[in-house]
Amino acid sequence: MKLFFILTILTTQIFAIVNNLNTFQADFIQTITDEKNKVLTYTGKISASKTQNALWRYIKPVAKNIYINKVSIIIVEPEIEQAIIRKITSDFDFFNIIKNAKRVDENHFLAKFENKTYNIKIENNLIESISYIDQFENKVKILFSNQLQNKHIDKNIFIPKIPLEFDIIRD
Repeated sequence: MKLFFILTILTTQIFAIVNNLNTFQADFIQTITDEKNKVLTYTGKISASKTQNALWRYIKPVAKNIYINKVSIIIVEPEIEQAIIRKITSDFDFFNIIKNAKRVDENHFLAKFENKTYNIKIENNLIESISYIDQFENKVKILFSNQLQNKHIDKNIFIPKIPLEFDIIRD
């Protein structure tokens, strides 16, 4: 009975974090490691809000903004004056992936979505990192810092800003 009680408390930790999580902002370092152990590193900032609004602002090595909403992903690349607009073909949602995660140990959780397994690390009730294998078999790890949860985010930041002179590619 004591073990059941402890497991129940531990299992509810991520649910408490996510069920109360309406917004998430953080700096991030994203590493992508290919099968030859070549590593690409990106840095930037993320802002996400329920339901299914996100803005990934990549800063280095190239500037790029990725806007995600319920119906589309819009990638704005200032250096090549281009925007790519893609319809979303799945129900991918940052908050739902975290909400459906199962506890592995005290700070680690696993979530499955569309044949991918996401490893989520929680530290001090904050999402510290997410890692997974992408469709090209690359190892992807996103490490978050300066996390802010449930802070007000102006909804206007989720509206894509595409200069008129940019080429627009619809995918």
